[in-house]
Amino acid sequence: MTTAKRAASKPKAAIPKKPEMNATSAADSVDEQLARYRSMRDFHITAEPSGGEKAKPRPTGALPFVIQKHAASHMHYDFRLGWNGVLKSWAVAKGPSYYTGDRRLAVQVEDHPMEYGGFEGIIPKGQYGGGTVMVWDQGTWTPQPGYENVDAGLRDGSLKFVMNGTKIKGKWTLVRMGGKAARESKPNWLLIKEHDDFERGQDAPCVTDDSPNSAVTGRTLEQIAQQEDHVWNSKDTVKSGQAWYRNSKPGAPDEVPASHTGVKPSGKTTKSAATGASRAGPSQSPSSEASSEATSAKGPKARFVIPDTLLQSLPKESQLSFLKPQLALEATTPPAADGWLHELKLDGYRIQARKDGTKVQMLTRSGLDWTHRIPEVAQAVAALPVKSLTLDGEVVVLGPDGTTNFADLQASFQEGAKNPLTYFCFDLLHIEGRNPRGLDLRQRKSLLATILTHPDGIVRLSEHLETDGEAMFHKACELHAEGIVSKRATSKYSPGRSGDWLKSKCLREQEFVIGGYTHSSDGNDRIGSLILGYYRDRKLIYAGRTGTGFTQKMRRQLKDQLQTIEAAKPAFERIPTDARRGAVWVRPDLVAQVRFATWTADDLVRQAAFLGLREDKPPAEVCREEPTVAPRPKVAHKASTAVVKAVAKKAARDAPASAGPPPKPALSAPGKSGPLPIRLTHPGKILDPETGLTKQELGEYYLTVAERMLPHIAGRPLSLVRCPEGSGKPCFYQKHVNHMLPKGIGSVAVPDKKTGVPEAYITLDTPEALAGLAQLGVLEVHPWGSRNADLEHPDRLIFDLDPDESLPWSAVTDAAAEVRDRLRKAGLTTFLKTTGGKGLHIVAPIEPQHTWAEIKQLAHNFVLAMERRNPALYLTKMTKSARKGKIYLDYLRNERGATAVAPYSPRARLGATVSLPLAWKDLELPARPGFHVKNLADWKQRLARDPWKTMLSTQQKISPDAFPMK
Repeated sequence: MTTAKRAASKPKAAIPKKPEMNATSAADSVDEQLARYRSMRDFHITAEPSGGEKAKPRPTGALPFVIQKHAASHMHYDFRLGWNGVLKSWAVAKGPSYYTGDRRLAVQVEDHPMEYGGFEGIIPKGQYGGGTVMVWDQGTWTPQPGYENVDAGLRDGSLKFVMNGTKIKGKWTLVRMGGKAARESKPNWLLIKEHDDFERGQDAPCVTDDSPNSAVTGRTLEQIAQQEDHVWNSKDTVKSGQAWYRNSKPGAPDEVPASHTGVKPSGKTTKSAATGASRAGPSQSPSSEASSEATSAKGPKARFVIPDTLLQSLPKESQLSFLKPQLALEATTPPAADGWLHELKLDGYRIQARKDGTKVQMLTRSGLDWTHRIPEVAQAVAALPVKSLTLDGEVVVLGPDGTTNFADLQASFQEGAKNPLTYFCFDLLHIEGRNPRGLDLRQRKSLLATILTHPDGIVRLSEHLETDGEAMFHKACELHAEGIVSKRATSKYSPGRSGDWLKSKCLREQEFVIGGYTHSSDGNDRIGSLILGYYRDRKLIYAGRTGTGFTQKMRRQLKDQLQTIEAAKPAFERIPTDARRGAVWVRPDLVAQVRFATWTADDLVRQAAFLGLREDKPPAEVCREEPTVAPRPKVAHKASTAVVKAVAKKAARDAPASAGPPPKPALSAPGKSGPLPIRLTHPGKILDPETGLTKQELGEYYLTVAERMLPHIAGRPLSLVRCPEGSGKPCFYQKHVNHMLPKGIGSVAVPDKKTGVPEAYITLDTPEALAGLAQLGVLEVHPWGSRNADLEHPDRLIFDLDPDESLPWSAVTDAAAEVRDRLRKAGLTTFLKTTGGKGLHIVAPIEPQHTWAEIKQLAHNFVLAMERRNPALYLTKMTKSARKGKIYLDYLRNERGATAVAPYSPRARLGATVSLPLAWKDLELPARPGFHVKNLADWKQRLARDPWKTMLSTQQKISPDAFPMK
């Protein structure tokens, strides 16, 4: 099988008139990035590249890496690994690929200075590497065990390492080529993805297509080239000692801020003549001054006096110059336990306000001084009746509905829009020469409330609720807020990320009409993106594009469908000029389900991902969905308190309807479903065109088999295969909980095996929750091999026999019998089921005493022994090209995070077959048995006699040496 070609995206000829990214904030982010990389080592920049410096002692722990997308004489990706104080560098023409069959040519180039890893901007033409540079990905890397001697690996031409970046993760290899390639002027290497949980199939979208934009600023190459906010000028390095500068040319998107901008009580700002300075932190920017005796409309403010008893209990300290902020871990659902304070997630800029006498500084989360950018907020802080304090909060623009609006905030910075700024404070870090950070959060916020006494001012308290976190989250999402932040009420202030603060983000999802498409960058046989719209007053309104969420197969299938409805002109009422570039227009006959983060200031979807086509909704009914609860317009200019109260009020109003679990349906006997306990939209929708299976029939099927199926999936993390358009159409996996799931579906916190960050996985344990999967178009249910109560110790050993199509049924049954006999010799009783396809699963229940790694190794030893005994029949590697006439012994179901289809689960394939438990005597059947959801009546008698009845009561231990490799 030939490897699918995935060419890297090339810069487009035209530049969008109005890039989505705020040019000013993007430039500031690059400043922070450059400062961070510069801090990784001290060096004196010479003419680029500076690879001749004396190597420093070998660093320990995780090492930095960066991948820069570089549009020079030709498009390529610069793959750079930090080592011995420099960036070891390779030019990779097509960029990295998660498909293990791809061998990406990586030409080793000169070492680059560490600071260059933080650079995003332009290199002038005629200089080394002239063109546009993007920080496409960044993170850390560590050598794999056994390959820790990186110097030897560079010398011998073999590096094996683990990447932990924003886009690139897992195990990778760089190997130097021999033969003719070894005689090239620059060493040629191959960059290869190794097998692990992050690898992708050949038809999966390439990561360079999936995520084409900057990991730091979110910009495209075109936007970086247009804005020209940073320039790497290696010719001037020897003269000036600095290779880069921030562009302050007339007409640039943002001038370089002066080293100091004074903020006076009048609100006027002054700028020094100095430009082009690198702003690495607050130490480089003197504090601005503002009068602490400013007056309000009510007259002079009295100085705040902290209670003596509390003051004496707090440790003394000097005013902080800067404190690294406490950050929240991301979770898909908020904590359900008591003892948490839930705040609305604010969509703005995190700012630390430092007041010391008459001096005020407004510092970003990385310590940059932004006082000059928000002088009105600095004035308001200066006017607080306290001599010295440090506040932690968020500067935002309030939208008309009372929620925060980042698009308007961007417009304020970028375009000078007159949007009033509000500084919501949620923590107190210093007060009158004392350290309150050791107090409980609830105490700190109570003290903060005594200082911020004017709820309508520029500086306000960020309110919270001590209520059910999940209910608040759901209502916040209905109000179209960004989400909520849950904070442990008793927690101290601790810089960095920890589980004491958790953020839960809302994702929006709705239908859009498809009004056109663009071709993929790697060929015209597939789409690159869909052009979306919605109806308003019977006119089709342009809503942006989505270019993610597709597999390569889906891109081709959609192209075939859209070709049949192509049109000569767009159906949109109006469409921007830049959106016309490369567009192929179609009749507005198709509807797409799309998930996105938010709406931009231009009323376009942001971070949109395609989920599937909707055949159950006429295009004319597709409109822009608005919040279900509309706060009164007046409160938009009050405080976020109004939104918090609106959330609380609606949660309380809805509580009686959702309190407690819904009644369980009567299941007098397997095979008798009764009425569905859930409401289905469009119950007659066809989910399997081959058999005519409807959504209603799927829900009835789940209810019918619930008594048999639930014991094997309840209390376990689940992955669901959702097919909104039915079998044979694009489907997708969902394992995380979101607010769109029906009632009855719960969540379990599963720590990520790489980062340890808890993620909310789907779990369910009631018949009605199982039947509710029909509403989502779920055609497969995959449970973990361990239970929620003990995730790290599997209680099932699973072997998947996947035969080549040419093999007869008898070969598969003989193989299953051999597996059974071998496991029986190891003291294990086993159970059998069909996969719903051509193979079989053999499952052995085990005591949860061993780790996933131990069980995986045991399973691997087991199949290797079978392969060695009969290599003509058995294969243990997943290489499809080698499977002809053989049975693939898949042991990888026994790996943390891997799943196997559940017993009684349908399969997401034409015919909607079922993975059904069998008795071992069923191996004597003359032909492979097949079961379908649609013809349940033909085989429902099997539900009365459960061949897996004793599985849950079977207790058996497995010895570490149960499966010798022979």
